[in-house]
Amino acid sequence: MKKYKKRIQRSIYCELILLFLFVCIFSYQKATGDTVYTASEATKESTDNAADPAGTTDTKTQEAQKDFIKWVDFKASYEALDAAYHYDVDTQSAPVHLNWIELLAYTAAKNGGDFPKSALKDMSALADKLQNKEITMAEATKDMKYYSYYLEAYTAILGGFVGEYDIQQPSESDPSQLEWVKKYGLKAFHPIAKGFEYSDYDDFGVSRSYGYKRQHLGHDMMGQTGTPIIAVESGYVEAIGWNQYGGWRLGIRSFDQKRYYYYAHLRQNFPYVKTLKEGSIVQAGDVIGYMGHTGYSTTENVNNIDTTHLHFGLQLIFDESQKEGASEIWVDCYSLVRFLYKNRSETAKDESTKEWFRIYEIKDPSVQEYASTHHPNASDSAKTTSGQ
Repeated sequence: MKKYKKRIQRSIYCELILLFLFVCIFSYQKATGDTVYTASEATKESTDNAADPAGTTDTKTQEAQKDFIKWVDFKASYEALDAAYHYDVDTQSAPVHLNWIELLAYTAAKNGGDFPKSALKDMSALADKLQNKEITMAEATKDMKYYSYYLEAYTAILGGFVGEYDIQQPSESDPSQLEWVKKYGLKAFHPIAKGFEYSDYDDFGVSRSYGYKRQHLGHDMMGQTGTPIIAVESGYVEAIGWNQYGGWRLGIRSFDQKRYYYYAHLRQNFPYVKTLKEGSIVQAGDVIGYMGHTGYSTTENVNNIDTTHLHFGLQLIFDESQKEGASEIWVDCYSLVRFLYKNRSETAKDESTKEWFRIYEIKDPSVQEYASTHHPNASDSAKTTSGQ
């Protein structure tokens, strides 16, 4: 009988020790991760549920939570993005205008979220039928259970990339003069200025260990210190300043609130365009900062990153509860960065201020729309951030 009592006591002691260790680990992780970090490179356990990509299988959980997308695993390839984009632009004035996001959502729904090489054939076949008026998009997708999910998710990712805009370009009659031209097409820009070399690979999800072990939830582009960093999309500065993980960093929110662009490890001593502050309006293609290797330090303005690079991240926000914490959604940007390479902002240096600025200004309708409802002087603010 005494032996059994001792065994029971040992079991209780072991359980208490395990519980104590669990509480210590949880407390440590909570103490080492601040709210700014969780809005940039926070670690999360990602579960790929191919059967239910929206993460809404549990009906009890659905009833208890708000009805919005909880998870996005963005796997669209560069080839699929490029093909869908050209279908959209090439048919902009045609009797049937093909929407590139709808084409991508259809292809994702048909292939379970994946984009194998055969997926381009699916997209091409659908595009032909739509253009020949053999079928409508509503008819093509009526039996696709997850088409609406992919359409909403991909619209959140790509909604600000394509549309109408005005941009300056050299005049045909006098190249020394600039003229405004109205265009339809890609109005989002690559995050690194034209003419500045960089190297990268698909590093989304690889291990990181500073602070604690976690996943890398962004895309790193290695280059030279001082390389001009470009605003991918028009929006407003939501976060600016020092973070122990990201160093000098910028967070820019899209006007529709769906996207949060994160630019980290900016240059020591001179990380941003001087006029930038929280609330500043930026336009796609504006110079916003400079590449560096700051971060991994609780002390400001420290270069503790070995390699000069830009950490570029894209967070999706379907509800404000997802902005910070365990429910954040970050997407793999590798194929997006490859796609955006076709639109790189040309810049020049002001030797008197040592600032870089864009050469060709843009008029993005989203800026004017936002200005009319939020900031009466938003258009002027956008000009100052571009250095003009």
